[in-house]
Amino acid sequence: MYRICGKKRLSGSIRVQGSKNAALPMLAASLLCKGCVVLHNCPKILDVYAMLSILKHLGCYVKWEDNTVVICTDGLFSCKVPKKYAGAMRSSVMLLGPLLGRVGCADLAWPGGCMIGARPVDIHQMALKQMGVRFESSKNCIFAACRGLYGAVVRLPFPSVGATENVIMAAVLAEGTTVLKNAAREPEIITLCKFLRAMGARISGEGTETIYIEGVKSLKEAEYAIPSDRIVMGTYLMAVLGTGGEVFLEGDCAGCLAAPLLLARKTGARIQERKQGLKVFMEEPSHVPIQAVTAPYPGFPTDLQSPLLALMAVSGHICTIKETIFESRFATAGELKKMGADIRIEGQKACVYGKQTLEGADVSASDLRGGAALILAGLFAEGVTTVHNASHIRRGYEHIETDLRMLGADIDAVGSH
Repeated sequence: MYRICGKKRLSGSIRVQGSKNAALPMLAASLLCKGCVVLHNCPKILDVYAMLSILKHLGCYVKWEDNTVVICTDGLFSCKVPKKYAGAMRSSVMLLGPLLGRVGCADLAWPGGCMIGARPVDIHQMALKQMGVRFESSKNCIFAACRGLYGAVVRLPFPSVGATENVIMAAVLAEGTTVLKNAAREPEIITLCKFLRAMGARISGEGTETIYIEGVKSLKEAEYAIPSDRIVMGTYLMAVLGTGGEVFLEGDCAGCLAAPLLLARKTGARIQERKQGLKVFMEEPSHVPIQAVTAPYPGFPTDLQSPLLALMAVSGHICTIKETIFESRFATAGELKKMGADIRIEGQKACVYGKQTLEGADVSASDLRGGAALILAGLFAEGVTTVHNASHIRRGYEHIETDLRMLGADIDAVGSH
């Protein structure tokens, strides 16, 4: 658990960790290469450890060297991912494309992860069926197989990040050309495509709604650096807005935060976007009304909705946020209410009657970003806040207590986490 004593102004400089949402598909994509892949700046978080455990279970060799991970896939001997591994995280579903491309089958226990909504895999299945994949699903697992993947024109009904990644990874070794329409445009999609090109894939159009993938016979070994985590940087940005202070966030992802930065400037923050990172100056904690709607990139990211909810709770004004991606992402509101927040949920919209401060309390994280939001609430609150179920937060934040402590926060990780 985490123990936070709030009302400390933040100042200083920290380096933002490697991106979770970029690292996981890149780790999955390593299966497409019969050889070794080297990934630098890989975050040491629970979701990455879970993905590496899956790769080792499938027969791969994995070695850490500081924050560099080496994956050698020559020994791949299985396409079966049991519940012990798949149940640890939602991202196990992105092994579908790489396993189908490499060995022509994938046998996955149903993926686990955060309880933030249904997050169905039917979009993945619909898209891959058009490329020659047949599925057999039960309440326990998803089995997929093909006699060979072939290119197709695939249009996603929604720009799902995971489905976009799965189609791209399946298509790179497919016969012919795949045209993926209504594709997700997130920066992590661009990173995955650049990484696959480094391995010899032929891909164009990433970052737009239409991506073209021309299948190749095989991929080669590659070495690549994972970019900084824009959601972690956005979380720390929200922290400064709610505490006041002057902070430099070192990382190469500031250009991917246009929507959060626009919101931050509306709260009164002075922000300098630099090549090396983000300089944030907030003279006093934010006390302005805030309105936001989550949306696929380049809109306001759903992964920052919960941290923003914590900021709204101390705004001193009526604020609203509409969630358009995940239907159960307001679960954190109940825990924030324990700290005195006045939040009213109406379907997919939250109306927050912001106060000047919150009161420290014992609260529990039920998902990754909600857990980070509770830590932020603790920073904004009077007295001591204890956040339980820290393992949710460790799924995506490498050392959140160390980072915040370096900026002057009074926070400690206590006991098992």
